[in-house]
Amino acid sequence: MSTAGCRRTLSLLGSLVMVTAVVALVPRAAEASSRQLVALGDSYASGVGTRAYFPASGTCKRSPYAYPVRDAHRLGASLSFAACAGATVDRVLHDQVPRLAAETTDVTLTVGGNDAGFGSVMLACAEPRSTKKCYAAIKAAKRYISTTLPKRLDRLYAAVRRHASDAHVVVVGYPRLFNGEDCNAGTWFSPGEERRLNATADLLDQVSGARSTAAGFDFADPRSAFARHAICAAHEWVNGLSWPLEESYHPNRRGQRSFAALVYRNLG
Repeated sequence: MSTAGCRRTLSLLGSLVMVTAVVALVPRAAEASSRQLVALGDSYASGVGTRAYFPASGTCKRSPYAYPVRDAHRLGASLSFAACAGATVDRVLHDQVPRLAAETTDVTLTVGGNDAGFGSVMLACAEPRSTKKCYAAIKAAKRYISTTLPKRLDRLYAAVRRHASDAHVVVVGYPRLFNGEDCNAGTWFSPGEERRLNATADLLDQVSGARSTAAGFDFADPRSAFARHAICAAHEWVNGLSWPLEESYHPNRRGQRSFAALVYRNLG
């Protein structure tokens, strides 16, 4: 073969090697970036209670220890972290759902506690000699959860499906907070109040679970996992009365780790 022929042959072989390399790399790159997780919801999803937050998240208090961050890392997924402390169903619908897109492959969502007024209910029940006030607040919360919240959740879930038609959606519930005792100085929860507060959390999970299932979503119920790790347990996964106050009655880092494991079983 002439020198010119050898050069043409080597050039052709080099081109084939480069094309083969590019073709081989494309599926791997696509695979590495194929999962796109969008995290929606309230303070339980943003990670309040872990005491460490991304500075840029401001009052939304998004934590590097929150379950969406842990799960995105385990999945090798890109994360759009939209969850925000204090969010209600309407706020998620208007402020967070627009972060979804046709390319979104996975969605996590925790919401409903603020709609039911859990913060004000907890304050009412924590006060001394407030049983009557506490029970009235619980009754109002349960009435809202039973009568108003289902329609709002249906509207939200429908919007999630419209914006991310092919995404795998996992709705995450709330744990029971109490184990029958109050070991925190500064609060006066009676055993009866704790039972009723836990029953209200049960109702919220029942409604959220039913509506998410009707929408075709998965529901991750944390109550069994948290059963021995309530406030005042030997190994708490939920903060009791804390300072700053907004850290109170939220999962700590161990609790968020448990949430992440539960959600990963659905996403993975």
